[in-house]
Amino acid sequence: MKFTTKRKKEILDKVNFNKEYSINEAVDIIKDLKALNFDETIEIAINLGVDPRHADQNIRVTSSLPNGSGKKVKILVLSNESDIKKSIDAGADYAGNDDFLQKLESGWSDIDTIVAHPSIMPKLGKLGKILGPKGLMPNPKSGTVSSNVVNSVKDIKSGRIELRVDKNGIVHAPIGKKSFPSKHLVENYNSVLKTISGSKPPSFKGTFLKKITISSTMGPGLKIERVVV
Repeated sequence: MKFTTKRKKEILDKVNFNKEYSINEAVDIIKDLKALNFDETIEIAINLGVDPRHADQNIRVTSSLPNGSGKKVKILVLSNESDIKKSIDAGADYAGNDDFLQKLESGWSDIDTIVAHPSIMPKLGKLGKILGPKGLMPNPKSGTVSSNVVNSVKDIKSGRIELRVDKNGIVHAPIGKKSFPSKHLVENYNSVLKTISGSKPPSFKGTFLKKITISSTMGPGLKIERVVV
C-alpha cells in the first residue's frame, strides 16, 4: 500500500505538472501551499538552448532584483586604504587589503561575495585555486571588479545578483522569499527574465529560452510560460 503525506497530497491537488502557468498563477499557487517552519526561498531555473563550452554562449551577466532577494549578503571589499571606511559605510561587512588577503589564503571564507579594486587583482589572482572553487573570485562581468567599489557594494546590497549558466545550460536565480508579496516576486522574476532574454548571443541560432520553472525551497517545480514582459 502506498502512503501519501498530507503535503504531497496538497501539492498533487493544487499543481498540474503538465501545464505551463503564467508567472502570476504560479506565484499564487506556491504562496498558497502550506507554510513550513522557515521562510522558503523562491527560485527560478531557466533552461537555455546554449552550449556553455562555447565562449560566446557562456552566459554571465548581472541583474537587479527591484525588491531584493531577502537574503543578507556578506561582502568583503579589497581595495586601497582610502576606500575602506567608505565601503563599510556603504554596507560592506569587511574591508581591507593585505590583511584579508592573508586570511583568504589561510582558508577563511565567511563571506558571500568579494568586491575588488583592479589594483588588488594581481595579488588576488594568486588565490584563484582557493577562491575559484568557492565561487568567490571577483570578475568584471559580475560587477565585482570595479574602480568604484563603494557603488558596487551599494548595488549588491540593494538587490543586484549574478546570473551564470551552468554546464547543463541552466541559470538558477533567487527571486525572493515566500513571505514576499506576490507583486514583488513577479517584479523580481520579470527583471531576471528580461536580463536573460537580453543576453542572447548575436550569433546564436535556435530556441534560446527552452524551459522555465519556479519553485520554493521544499516545494514542487511549476513550469512557466516563456513570455518576456
